[in-house]
Amino acid sequence: MIVSFEGVDGAGKNTLVTAVEKELVEREVPVARVAFPRYEESHPAMLAREALHENLGDLIDSVHGMATLFALDRAEIGEELADFDADGYVILIDRYTASNVAYSAARVNGDVAEVGQWVTQLEQEKLGVPAPDLQILVDVEAEVAGQRAESREAQDQSRARDAYERDSSLQERTVRAYRALAEQQWLSPWVTVDSTGDDYEARAAKVADLLEEMRG
Repeated sequence: MIVSFEGVDGAGKNTLVTAVEKELVEREVPVARVAFPRYEESHPAMLAREALHENLGDLIDSVHGMATLFALDRAEIGEELADFDADGYVILIDRYTASNVAYSAARVNGDVAEVGQWVTQLEQEKLGVPAPDLQILVDVEAEVAGQRAESREAQDQSRARDAYERDSSLQERTVRAYRALAEQQWLSPWVTVDSTGDDYEARAAKVADLLEEMRG
């Protein structure tokens, strides 16, 4: 089962994924975990990071160019994800295909359905990236997410905010795009988790219950 956790930077995806992973391991459910972009492992992701920190000229200005780099990162391990899925693992993914739709739609002020069709053709049809079985929107207001990202940057300079994260208007549009994707149940079923508070253990238990129910 491929489960993606989606949301803007600072939404709390990594914290929730960590809590869900712990909960599933305690229940003796086989778990695999990956986070995209894989900046330390994937050449396309490395190039995307350089562009996001404005080190590759005008590449960052190309919505399709950036989306393609992120898609290629996922495609590099698409077969591996499919193999883990076939072997019965619950694969927890911090940011996946929907992130390309949400951020791209936000950047062009476009319709998520139209952008989603292009992303699906690129990732699932052309590159063979496995579609998720469930998508979890880790939902929070853009202002709260931005404050978290700023705090994270202040505590750890290796996590300096990139051009997307520093653009509060883009983050607000991306939140709206994600919510539209969840409402439309784009590509696969979605559930929304309110990430405003700090009770991640309780949220993780509910998510783990849902995943075990889906596994049968």
